[in-house]
Amino acid sequence: MSEQELPRVAMIVVAHPDDAEFGCAGSVAAWAREGWDVYCVICTDASGGGSDEAIDVGPEARRQITTTRKAEQREAARILGLRDVIFLDRPDGMLQPTLDLRRDLVRLMRRYRPTRVICQSPERTWKPVYSLGRHHPDHLAAGQATIAAIYPACQNPWDFPELLAEGLAPHKVRELYVMGAPEINQAVDVSATIDLKLAALAAHVSQLGPRMAELEPRLREWAAEIGKQHNMQYAEVFHRAENG
Repeated sequence: MSEQELPRVAMIVVAHPDDAEFGCAGSVAAWAREGWDVYCVICTDASGGGSDEAIDVGPEARRQITTTRKAEQREAARILGLRDVIFLDRPDGMLQPTLDLRRDLVRLMRRYRPTRVICQSPERTWKPVYSLGRHHPDHLAAGQATIAAIYPACQNPWDFPELLAEGLAPHKVRELYVMGAPEINQAVDVSATIDLKLAALAAHVSQLGPRMAELEPRLREWAAEIGKQHNMQYAEVFHRAENG
């Protein structure tokens, strides 16, 4: 099947609400405008996303922040033109790249059959400086589980044979885009969608709120600096790998 004939279906897999908006929102908004069906998978329940100064971290407070953050993520997806958001509801802050998580991701990939998958980097980067926020343990775990789900599990009938009993045939993901990877080889022009990216981020009021006034010009500046390196006004960058 030629590249032109491949289904225009993409899937984002991240640990938390707002992860995709920071890393790839401009790109997926551009793809959605081009006719791609884009689905976003959130691995955790987002229950650890309250204030760092919070006193009440009990079950009810966690339920409330989960409900709030899921609603914010759905609104961000609407702004970007995504088809749907799927929550796997693993405990926030304790995500592990287990076989159960890999199976759940394979199940979704076989169900939606994406040609292109975006995930977070399973590797830490130390240049130009180590970023604590980027390398949240949940981000690393989500990236590791996603890459293991893509190859070989998603396309291998011997992996998770119980999925065959669910009617989910093996599927080959053709492209992987990794956010925050140590090595970058792909830039996506987001000049026409940078405003959508920022609007989607602003939808995450519980996390960003008044910080958006400070964040917006910084994010524009970063996207412009990256864009300048690739002869674009604004860009997002990835490590892209083909599954031939």
